[in-house]
Amino acid sequence: MKYSTPIRRRLVTNLRYLIALTKRFRTTLALTAALFLVTPPVYQWRCVLPGGERVTAGRALEHVYFLLFGQPSLDCGNDWVAILFNILIPPVGIALVVDGVVRFAYLFFAKHKSDKEWIEVIAETMKGHIIVCGAGRVGYRVVDQLRAMGKDVVAVEKREDGAFVGVLRDEQVPLLIDDIRSPQCLPRMNVKAASAIVCATDDDLANLNIALDARRLNSSIRVVIRLFDDDLVAKVRDTFKAEALSSSSLAAPAMALAALDPRIVHSFRIGGHLMVVSVFEARTGLPGITISEIRDRFGALALSLRRGEDDKLHPNGEQLVQAGDVLTLQAAYEAYRRLRAFTGETQPPIWSDNESSLPVIHRPTGTG
Repeated sequence: MKYSTPIRRRLVTNLRYLIALTKRFRTTLALTAALFLVTPPVYQWRCVLPGGERVTAGRALEHVYFLLFGQPSLDCGNDWVAILFNILIPPVGIALVVDGVVRFAYLFFAKHKSDKEWIEVIAETMKGHIIVCGAGRVGYRVVDQLRAMGKDVVAVEKREDGAFVGVLRDEQVPLLIDDIRSPQCLPRMNVKAASAIVCATDDDLANLNIALDARRLNSSIRVVIRLFDDDLVAKVRDTFKAEALSSSSLAAPAMALAALDPRIVHSFRIGGHLMVVSVFEARTGLPGITISEIRDRFGALALSLRRGEDDKLHPNGEQLVQAGDVLTLQAAYEAYRRLRAFTGETQPPIWSDNESSLPVIHRPTGTG
């Protein structure tokens, strides 16, 4: 899924970044402004040209500028104020320009380099953002999904050569290359203002450490942990009050049911209930009944109804199903099987051996 930022959103983001950058360098910028606004009038006041003329504002500003490089352009004679300024401006000005203005410009224009300080400034502009730890396959898909929903995301990955590092940078995702267990890593991503953190590295111990550090810095942050050890999932949920997910437990129902019935497009558990999502083409049984009847008789919720080119999410309960409609229904597995039996499709399709590889539906004798 490709994420594209609207022009207005991008402009707002850049403006927030500029404001945050200005706040960070406010002392440097103020001193630089004072250098070029306050000192030229001093030279206008104290310096007199050989012909007796007063120094113009332009000549005074030019003199201050060239003093930064140790090249004065005015001769103010033996005036002690001008001499003092001539001595102080070069070192002070160079320190301000090199340490402040140049670094400010670098951070503003060199965003693609993902410098740690740039990431820190970007994170300071965010509030309620989500931190994703680990830029592997799972982490990348989490980032992609969150950004598609319009959420601000900051990612962190330990390895510069990670598989999705280049992709995330191309998509302008703030990506920090750092050891997530480093004491400065989470503060750099403004964890105190984050709403959630997703620990999606391939190391259970690292994910637990990240979760504990995040909770210590932000007690209200929502923590989601990816774990490989199924035994840890329940313990982490109860002990740390975090959402712990096991990759194997999430994948197992989907893989098992896909092996049994390819018509099931998604499955998940709610407590002790196995829920499935499947697509039904309205043929036998379904045409002529309403969406509400399907729910009341079989406990199946209609997620969408496609009729020709029209595709509706959550169709109205009074909607009458017509032949040829395509329904996406969610139900408990037992209810799903009853509904399939009602439509005359008790057996899942078997892939034929011909070149078209179309599914062949076996129907019980006597059904339509």
